[in-house]
Amino acid sequence: MAPRIASAEEVRKRKIELHKGTQNARPDEDDPTKLYNNAHVYAKDIVFEPVGRQAAFFSGPHGVIQPAYPDILLAKLRPGQKIDIEMHCIKGIGQDHAKFSPVATASYRLLPDIQITRPILGNDAVKFANCFPKGVIGIEQVTAEDAAQAGSGYEGQEGQKKAVVVDPFKDTVSRECLRHEEFKGKVKLGRVRDHFIFNIESVGQFNSDLLFLESVKVLKLKCARLKRNVAALADMTDTHLA
Repeated sequence: MAPRIASAEEVRKRKIELHKGTQNARPDEDDPTKLYNNAHVYAKDIVFEPVGRQAAFFSGPHGVIQPAYPDILLAKLRPGQKIDIEMHCIKGIGQDHAKFSPVATASYRLLPDIQITRPILGNDAVKFANCFPKGVIGIEQVTAEDAAQAGSGYEGQEGQKKAVVVDPFKDTVSRECLRHEEFKGKVKLGRVRDHFIFNIESVGQFNSDLLFLESVKVLKLKCARLKRNVAALADMTDTHLA
């Protein structure tokens, strides 16, 4: 039988046994890492054993199978204990089981939309800014150009503080400002319906930004498959009607 390309299943073996260390430990030493070798077992102690053509398939600096986080502590051994284990890594997708999903948590929200419809000046501007997370609302001075614009609401207010929207992305949509009477009719809160903000946390197999791009590719493939199936169904219907 031809050797299998085991890209879908890798074998990792490790036999670790605790024994007296070779270091010159003090008689009163109580640190197990100094008293013994292999007192602590880490992910980096797992060794990949290639099978068949895996040695050629997984080669080079970026092709070697190894733990993503080598310093994870797996076990602590004490006298008389040992680990003799063979592990099989199986490649899968989240559709088969959640354990294969590279995403830890994923969520989305719409971009907040904050519109100041009437000027908010002076101490009210400072209070208004404090109703939002830091960086959402800024404080600026009313310029001569602002004060010269008829109907702007800034007439005669040159040099006064005014509230301006700086970065609505940072808003948590607490709507705190709507609780205060002095801001009634001066601000309009909403969301931009076609601006989605995704938050994706990776388990470790992929970077978070790559996960989003790959998920879009999968969605496009599913849409193309659905389109083909609908077209095939329409052709079958036309054939039967004919």
